[in-house]
Amino acid sequence: MFQKISILVILALFFQSCAVQQKSSVPEGYKLIWADEFEDGTKPNPAFWSYENGFVRNEELQWYQAENANIQDGKLVFSGKKESVKNPQYQPESKNWKENREFAEYTSASINTNRKFDFQFGILEVKAKIDTSMGMWPAIWTLGIEKGWPSNGEIDVMEYYLVDQKPAILANAAWKGKTSYVSWDSEKIPFSEFLQKDPKWADKYHIWKMDWTADFIKIYLDNQLLNTIDLTKTKNPDGFNPFHQPHYILLNLAIGGNGGDPSNTSFPRKYEVDYVRVYQKK
Repeated sequence: MFQKISILVILALFFQSCAVQQKSSVPEGYKLIWADEFEDGTKPNPAFWSYENGFVRNEELQWYQAENANIQDGKLVFSGKKESVKNPQYQPESKNWKENREFAEYTSASINTNRKFDFQFGILEVKAKIDTSMGMWPAIWTLGIEKGWPSNGEIDVMEYYLVDQKPAILANAAWKGKTSYVSWDSEKIPFSEFLQKDPKWADKYHIWKMDWTADFIKIYLDNQLLNTIDLTKTKNPDGFNPFHQPHYILLNLAIGGNGGDPSNTSFPRKYEVDYVRVYQKK
């Protein structure tokens, strides 16, 4: 009996400790309003997430499909694979890149919370381990719910790809330009800077955070401020500020495009997300 009671006490103290740690992780003055810890099931929760399918954007190489996003050991795992998929929209005479490719040579996944969850202002926090292999283009980002791109506004909490043929981590925002189609507020930090601090950086999980108010967007990586975006300067030509509206969340692993040439990269590749959390002020 004593042994059983001791085990129960130990378990109770363990779960209490976990609860305290969870509570202590909430930023002071904020409350958790939405989260996915990826602890249940084998697929992303359909109440939270939708899939993108096929060729989607940027003339990237991958074919997006639901099969490449799975829950494994409490993590959301995006699998990048080298495999051929026939394009059902193939039209050899088309000038549209989504139609004139007979096959996709790579597959991956992209999910989003569009029409299932969005938020305006607060803190978005994502813990993830990104794949930094040649050709990989992992991302954590948001889009506004009203207007088409770029008038709806895009926030890139994390992108990893080649800048001037060198790997970089990016923290950006985009909106409709006045003198060009799109305006960018972008910070491109050479990946070598992170490797100098920690040669095993790519083997570890890191925390990306967006602190979003009516006045600014601040993007952090492991508490290091990467970019501050002044929202007095982000209005579209019609006066609409796309960062004063709700945004939804996107997570994806692209292949090719800005990520570079993956032809000499071994597959499969993995981009892993431990959790996604959103906090707002009490």
